[in-house]
Amino acid sequence: MKPVNLVLNILWVVFCGFWMALGYLVAALISFVLIVTIPFGIAALRLAGYALWPFGRTTAPKPTAGVGSAIGNVVWVIVAGWWLALEHLVLSIPLFVSIIGIPFGWANLKMIPISLMPLGTEIVPVEHAERARVDDRRW
Repeated sequence: MKPVNLVLNILWVVFCGFWMALGYLVAALISFVLIVTIPFGIAALRLAGYALWPFGRTTAPKPTAGVGSAIGNVVWVIVAGWWLALEHLVLSIPLFVSIIGIPFGWANLKMIPISLMPLGTEIVPVEHAERARVDDRRW
């Protein structure tokens, strides 16, 4: 891990990462209540780790995702996604008010799409995603 990413992740945890991860953990616990919603709980746990320590990682579309992911995302938005997106939005406002927190506010807003549609995406290291983009350009 790069030292800059380490510093950014530590500051992120202090300013908003802990609260975001806690929100995703609550969504995961609620999802684990029913057997049918266990995949949502797994996705919420994955996102909790990403919300807690995001710098140095990014999201990429999962090539094996299909129609089930799209249907699951619709259910997720109704049940938990819009609450988590609202949490990202609300936490970004005080970050934007402070001068130092503006980059973290933008990072919070960039997480809203994945909080709304987590199924069909995976969290990968930034280097891995950049390498995949370069390989796609060759074709």
